[in-house]
Amino acid sequence: MAQYSYKIVDKAGKTKRGTIEAESIDKAKNSLKAEGSILSLEEASALSKDINISFGKKKKVKVRDMGVFCKQFKSILQAGIGMVDALDMLAQQTNSKVLKEALKNVKDNVQKGDTLNMAMRKEGTVFPSLLLNMIEAGEASGSLEVALDRMSTHFDKDARLKGLVKKAMMYPIVLLIVTVIIVVIMLVKVLPGFASTFASMGSELPAYTQFVMGLSDSLIETWYLWVLGIVAVAFVYRTYAKSESGSRKIAAIKLKIPILGDLFTKTECARFSRTLSTLLAAGMPLIEAIETTGKTLDNVMFKDALAEAVIQVQRGAPLSAPIKASGIFPNMVVHMLSIGEESGNVEEMLDNVAEYYDEEVTLATDSATAMMEPLIIVVMAVVVVGIIAAVYAPVLSMYNLAEG
Repeated sequence: MAQYSYKIVDKAGKTKRGTIEAESIDKAKNSLKAEGSILSLEEASALSKDINISFGKKKKVKVRDMGVFCKQFKSILQAGIGMVDALDMLAQQTNSKVLKEALKNVKDNVQKGDTLNMAMRKEGTVFPSLLLNMIEAGEASGSLEVALDRMSTHFDKDARLKGLVKKAMMYPIVLLIVTVIIVVIMLVKVLPGFASTFASMGSELPAYTQFVMGLSDSLIETWYLWVLGIVAVAFVYRTYAKSESGSRKIAAIKLKIPILGDLFTKTECARFSRTLSTLLAAGMPLIEAIETTGKTLDNVMFKDALAEAVIQVQRGAPLSAPIKASGIFPNMVVHMLSIGEESGNVEEMLDNVAEYYDEEVTLATDSATAMMEPLIIVVMAVVVVGIIAAVYAPVLSMYNLAEG
């Protein structure tokens, strides 16, 4: 969303300046009309943006906390409690400091006459654009509770998907860290103890042993260079990953990684299907729904595919055509979407696709964990045994010479 600088005269007759985030200048204008008369409104420049935006964005609320918020909000409204009191109760109940502060501001702005959607948009990136669009649609149609119920389900399932992916990634990362720690301890603490023994042998050490001993000496004597090297590599990778070309290459590589690539693809398909279905069911126009869905995805390749889909749909093509042409969506998604377009039942078909890929992500996570566990253990064993072999190779060589 863009940020706009404004100058208004509020209902108390005071001049007020500030900035507001909105998807377009028209939406910004609609949000400000409730506060007073607009004197000026223009897109904010780098110098006129809020300090919070310039020096650091607000932290985002966890998906699970957002799901709990939507569920509690729906229940409170169903109980017949007014909007202001409901927001006050929600602010007191949440454990998220960011959400608590945002809800207090929302409550104050609703009391001043803002709609819920307008008040929430003023909190910047705290509330996801998907939720804001659903709230706006719910208020317009008088079905706010239905919108909150849908978003509660959406956030719960999205949190579950993210949890499964983290589970699949966490195990190999932990084992890798353990492996590195073991190797460093052996090189820094264990191998130096054998240096005097090797020196007393008087014979030339095998090349492999010399390499490992040299690595040990390097870690002990120039450890700071290793640390600087690791930091430099991390910095270069981070910078490259943020660049336009780098982010696309890394995103493409992630989808091709054995075992994990399939998991990443299925996760994005589940999120794409559920988000688009939710927005279409709320009455959002298809093009706007595709744009919003693209913002919720993680992989740049899928974001690019949906950006191209927006262009093709604007030209009159069915959504299934650019989705198929992208080459990254599985045939299952393309076929189900095509059937939904032909039958006029796209939302239901997308729901079915989302449910299918939810199960597929669970199976893929279990499969990835089961396959990586023995693989990583073997790698650990090979590394450790390799270091031990470097220590005992000279001893065995001397023993064989003595026997000979």
